[in-house]
Amino acid sequence: MSEDKKFYMTLDGKAKLEQELEFLKSEKRKEVVERIKIARSFGDLSENSEYDSAKEEQAFVEGRIVTIEKMIRNAVIIKEDETDSSVVSLGKSVKFKELPDGDEEVYTIVGSAESDPYEGKISNDSPMAQSLLGKTVGDKVTVQTPGGEMKVEILEIK
Repeated sequence: MSEDKKFYMTLDGKAKLEQELEFLKSEKRKEVVERIKIARSFGDLSENSEYDSAKEEQAFVEGRIVTIEKMIRNAVIIKEDETDSSVVSLGKSVKFKELPDGDEEVYTIVGSAESDPYEGKISNDSPMAQSLLGKTVGDKVTVQTPGGEMKVEILEIK
């Protein structure tokens, strides 16, 4: 029997997942069931696109519920006060500059469950995070990205 994957996340990230799960179970499920009822009332199900669409959405919602429940069950909470602030690790924000042009960027390294690049949160499984983890201020790092190699210098860790 294989061991379940661990999902690293902050307490805030876990709370967001719990909120989404509650919404899906208490509201979205009922909404989709109602859509199915209405679509059934249209008659012949074999050519009923509303029914097909509602059933697809129901499958998506149920799949998402199962996924979130598994993520919460296998959550490993990242506690910021337990990690060394001089080393890049999960839960830390890292400020670095690209070499040689000097463009500065800041990312917080989080578990895959709460990654959101638009909010500056990258997954610990991403190429960028994998290259930065364990490094310290002043380190120059080569990152293998899908777009090619990128060199960065770590400026700050919070």
